[in-house]
Amino acid sequence: MSVREVVVDGPVIVGAGLAGLSCAIELAPARCLVLSAGALSTGTSTGWAQGGVAAAVGPDDSPADHAADTLAAGAGLCDEAVVASITAAAPDAIEWLSSQGTRWDRNSDGTLRLGLEGAHGRRRIVHAGGDGTGAELLRTVVDAASKLESVTLWEHAPARRIVVEGGRVTGVEADTPDGPVLLRTTAVVLATGGIGGLFSHTTNPLSSRGQGLALAFRAGAALRDVEMVQFHPTALDVAIDPMPLVSEAVRGEGAIIVNERGEWVLADPLSARDVVSRAEWAQLQAGHRVFLDGRTTPGPRFAELFPSIHATAVAAGLDPTRDLLPVRPAAHYHMGGVLVDADGQSTVLGLFAAGEVASTGLHGANRLASNSLLEAVVCGRRVARRLRDGQSHPGRPSVELVETPLTPTAHLEYGAPLDTPDRRQLHQQVRRIVTAGAGVLRDEAGLRRALRDLQPHLDDDTGLVGYLVAHAALRRTESRGAHTRTDFPQLADPRHTLITIDDVEGIAA
Repeated sequence: MSVREVVVDGPVIVGAGLAGLSCAIELAPARCLVLSAGALSTGTSTGWAQGGVAAAVGPDDSPADHAADTLAAGAGLCDEAVVASITAAAPDAIEWLSSQGTRWDRNSDGTLRLGLEGAHGRRRIVHAGGDGTGAELLRTVVDAASKLESVTLWEHAPARRIVVEGGRVTGVEADTPDGPVLLRTTAVVLATGGIGGLFSHTTNPLSSRGQGLALAFRAGAALRDVEMVQFHPTALDVAIDPMPLVSEAVRGEGAIIVNERGEWVLADPLSARDVVSRAEWAQLQAGHRVFLDGRTTPGPRFAELFPSIHATAVAAGLDPTRDLLPVRPAAHYHMGGVLVDADGQSTVLGLFAAGEVASTGLHGANRLASNSLLEAVVCGRRVARRLRDGQSHPGRPSVELVETPLTPTAHLEYGAPLDTPDRRQLHQQVRRIVTAGAGVLRDEAGLRRALRDLQPHLDDDTGLVGYLVAHAALRRTESRGAHTRTDFPQLADPRHTLITIDDVEGIAA
């Protein structure tokens, strides 16, 4: 099949979640093309996020306190300057989202209603629609981007390869219902989300399988700390794949975690997620079941505070005011990703990343609750400003935008292509391998087994990213944050795990 070549008069943004569309909106009036792998407003983790956006906007709070909590959760791998910068930008991010039309939850006096989540020292979680924050933010940026003449949105157009010539980006190949297209551009922004779909138990869309990491890796970009996968401790265990999420905020409102005997699983139910997940895993391994008990608190207010969680529980035959909610750890967020600088540029000139696919230094070894949506907004906008203003590092050329009109029309509607049965079977096989070898608890034998079993599947992006996670986890011979090695239970000196295509044999660019 012949490949159409199109010259784009601006950056190509791969991903139409919060990070990608925040970037597109901030770029205006400069033009850009946004590629969505599926239909707009679907398949993105943004729309599934419940907790909210962390921001020091309360009278008893400060960005410094927010930064301190972030650093504590990050277990020694955060970049302090990045943490300070992003937490300082959080109040403005809330205002910017308000200006774009976000309908925040407010008190009767008009002030923002603030929630509390695990490992936060203050009520600083800004919500919309109770536990529907992600859906509201996605609605906000989709509506705003769709109204801009500068933003062209292509649906059902997954990116397949980043084209790099002479050490810098010159284009991106994408599939469309009209056939493959080579989009010529000097700037590509990856905003493709995480990797939860690589695990058998996940709260992410199953399509979130690390495609952006594979694109960047094959293009020659460095990846950092890809072994750092956060398992959310309260995924609703009711035989639904992916697993419904029970927000951190439920524990913030007083719910506790118990086993079938009613015994507390850990003394502090607001511990960081890695601590809670390990405690639950130990219970499960010992043959116990684990439950979230919200019958007393939030109790009768459960449906009011968490309407979507309540509806999900009821659909599964559970009443949160009377029943214990069965939960278990599930892959939820990826702290590792494409190594980027403060403006989102990767180690390949012209290739940028924002949101979960990026490793900015904010999250370290364990993301603080509700810092993900914050990072997506702040960093998506920063990438846009870098591109719009033509800023550059000393000694590096700035990104130049090609002044040639984009020929395809905007906002095309297509039917989404389905995976073939063989690919679906392969993805399920990869999920089983990655879960067994690189789940909540890891050891050398399990990781080496995973690498061996994934070796034949390196040509597939799913197999590749699973292999990279196991590869990095084997190299980190310590337990830190979300990464637990039962054969190396102690901390070592803080260090990052960097991987490039030159580090791993048998992988083609």
